[in-house]
Amino acid sequence: MAEYQFPVDASQIMLFARSVGDKNPIYHDAAYAKTTEPGGIIAPPTFVQASAQYDPNFPLRPRIGEPWFGSGREPTGIKAKPKTEGETGGIGQSSRVLHAEQKYQYHKPIRPGDVLTVTTRPGRRWEKAGRRGGALKFSEAITEFRNQDGELVVTSTMVGVETGQAVSQN
Repeated sequence: MAEYQFPVDASQIMLFARSVGDKNPIYHDAAYAKTTEPGGIIAPPTFVQASAQYDPNFPLRPRIGEPWFGSGREPTGIKAKPKTEGETGGIGQSSRVLHAEQKYQYHKPIRPGDVLTVTTRPGRRWEKAGRRGGALKFSEAITEFRNQDGELVVTSTMVGVETGQAVSQN
């Protein structure tokens, strides 16, 4: 089970809302937010995804002095080695794993000043027959976000699927 801390501040909330194009003043205008039901600035619905940058093991986070996976077809600074027949894992394996679904359950608003403890654990696993290339293997990762008082604020469930054969990279 992975665990790390995610400190939340008003500027992060504002910048996240801007980055997703949400102009609701509850995310940046303290005077307006005070007149709303939550009574203050709160974070937008998918804000917890920003917590990944605080995870020391997040594989897509750039690290100084290390090759970065990047966002292109080939990882930046990482050269794939040719695979032998039947070999799995490494860079080639990532082409068989897809993000299938993301669900959020909101329990309490996230507010500036919160320090969230983020804990991820495995969830259910199951298989289905695929149309082209064998079984599809599904697995859940359940992430809980608790505030500094230990109160559960968000539960996130991510479903990944491993395909039976590599996905085309065309």
